[in-house]
Amino acid sequence: MPELPEVENARQVVEKALNRVIVDIDDTDTFECRPHRPGEIAGALKGGKLTDARRRGKAMWCETTIADGSAGPTLGIHLGMGGRIIVTAPDGDQTSRYGGGDPHVGERDTDKPEWTRFAMTFEDGGQLRLFDKRRLGRVRLEPDIDALGPDAAEISREDFRLRIGSSGAPLKARLLDQAAIAGVGNLLADEVLWQSAQSPARRCKTLTTDDLDELRVVLRRAIRSAIKKGGVHTGEVIPYRKSGAMCPRCGAPMSRGTVGGRTTWWCSKEQS
Repeated sequence: MPELPEVENARQVVEKALNRVIVDIDDTDTFECRPHRPGEIAGALKGGKLTDARRRGKAMWCETTIADGSAGPTLGIHLGMGGRIIVTAPDGDQTSRYGGGDPHVGERDTDKPEWTRFAMTFEDGGQLRLFDKRRLGRVRLEPDIDALGPDAAEISREDFRLRIGSSGAPLKARLLDQAAIAGVGNLLADEVLWQSAQSPARRCKTLTTDDLDELRVVLRRAIRSAIKKGGVHTGEVIPYRKSGAMCPRCGAPMSRGTVGGRTTWWCSKEQS
């Protein structure tokens, strides 16, 4: 599933669609656009514009205006397990495409037209499209983001200490709790815990203030690196999350287990 870095890359792509007049919307995929009826999203947004692309954790949404320039409904876009956002240039030029949302930017020769689950056409001839082969993404009006914790890329030191350090849960499980801190997924959690040499099963409340501060620094650094490089798959330890692999730092065998209901990999020596 796309994690914070992939969603941030997708958000940056959506920014290329801002302030362009919407003349048509294909929202006929009732599963991807649930709970809306066909035409409901189109009716709410046609004639208006996307004015801002925002993100908290793995949640992404757009602020809008309607045809008369007044504030419109919020449009939420969830990438699911492998959705991609494609935005074409104002002239609709087939060579001017911007893609984001997974490690493979742009469109592929193997893409099929039916994988476009949602499409927005602009007055200038360009489009915003959600490609989603597995049909696990979602587009809806007025998404609920109130249940999410602070964004993992922006959380303050004090908030991180409180939300992570006060919990009795295993460290990895707490990092994955989107109500505690938003944006960390399975791969990013393993990367951050490996970089900080912390056991994924360690109880959060046993971490010292220095441990928590260092963990936050490592988390923010790993997020910045993944955004720059194109996704969490570029992490240092990610290629070694497999049977028979050795820790790229010390050479000890990598261990595999389940923490917080998720498959977890860690260094058997440094993270024990």
